[in-house]
Amino acid sequence: MNQKIAITALASISALGNDKSTIWSHYLNDKSAITKEAIGNQQVWVATLPNEIKDEIKKLQESDVKYRNLDLSVLYAIYVSRQVVQQTAWDKNTVFGINIGSSRGATALFEKFHSEFIHTQKVNTLASPTTTLGNISSWVANDLQSTGPEISHSITCSTSLHALLNGVAWMQAGLVEKFIIGGSEAPLTPFTIAQMKALNIYSKREGNYPCRAFDLDKKENTMVLGEGASAIALELGENKKALAYVEGIGYATEILKHNISISTEADCFQKSMQMALQKTNFNEVDAIVMHAPGTIKGDLSEFKAIQKVFGKEVPFLTTNKWKVGHTFGTSGMLSLELAILMLQQQKAISIPFYEQELPKQIRKVLVNAVGFGGNAVSILISK
Repeated sequence: MNQKIAITALASISALGNDKSTIWSHYLNDKSAITKEAIGNQQVWVATLPNEIKDEIKKLQESDVKYRNLDLSVLYAIYVSRQVVQQTAWDKNTVFGINIGSSRGATALFEKFHSEFIHTQKVNTLASPTTTLGNISSWVANDLQSTGPEISHSITCSTSLHALLNGVAWMQAGLVEKFIIGGSEAPLTPFTIAQMKALNIYSKREGNYPCRAFDLDKKENTMVLGEGASAIALELGENKKALAYVEGIGYATEILKHNISISTEADCFQKSMQMALQKTNFNEVDAIVMHAPGTIKGDLSEFKAIQKVFGKEVPFLTTNKWKVGHTFGTSGMLSLELAILMLQQQKAISIPFYEQELPKQIRKVLVNAVGFGGNAVSILISK
């Protein structure tokens, strides 16, 4: 990192709520936010937004005639981006970039428009403009009336942390000094759930913990999908309002051996973590927020990669997917949120299935994310 980059604002919506105090209170208990809900004609485990937040999204959708045909993934992004800007001192003259990505984009609208086409052989006029991946950041920019660069992309489940990489690159290149970075995902649809089930990774467990992310003793895959959005504000240089600072960034991609898997010892994670930590003493990293999707191979390979990088002195390990599900492109940003909250509160959040000693202090936290094809990202943050 050539220059300090501050994280000055943070907002999210997920199964845990939409304000920091509520979200933190949820993290302080061992209860999962995953519930069994009707998706299409089936009852499945999902981590869905609380009803009061759904009501707020509905109000947002009805507040402007142009918003009534937007996908939930776009509305979620608009909602959290408004909150981020409210937390900053930015005004209408502030130039800032926007990079909010999504793994799947307008999932519900795609399914709706395709179903209509199958039955009628006709396509709705708005089908194309409302289902492009560029739809998200463009609508956020329109809503905020911003004039800076706007970027949308999909790099599967590491999308939002790739957005952070991109924002850092723009800022360090001197092209812009401020950025809204985030991810948004609304994947709780029949076809998406069916796709995950077809991969044999979706949880069939009953009980209090349908998703057993980072339970290294589990005998079956337990991934569960969640929905939500999260965004942060990045600003160049020292900042009195800083919630945390970006200390290091790392990325790596593996050569594909299978469409959905990474290597046994997650070579991509080894490389991304080493890159993010290249200017850091490893003993200063007090915690790692893992990707840990709740699958047998996914959890174990990341753990082996951490062991390879850190040796016998493995930091405190945590993940939030057992609580909020896997939110695809948003997941990395929700993991970053957990890391920031732990830094602020100086308290580590444990995993119910993994015993370890709590750290005495939290100085630096490493955050991991990876998507299909081994697109790994690691972000190191500090106070």
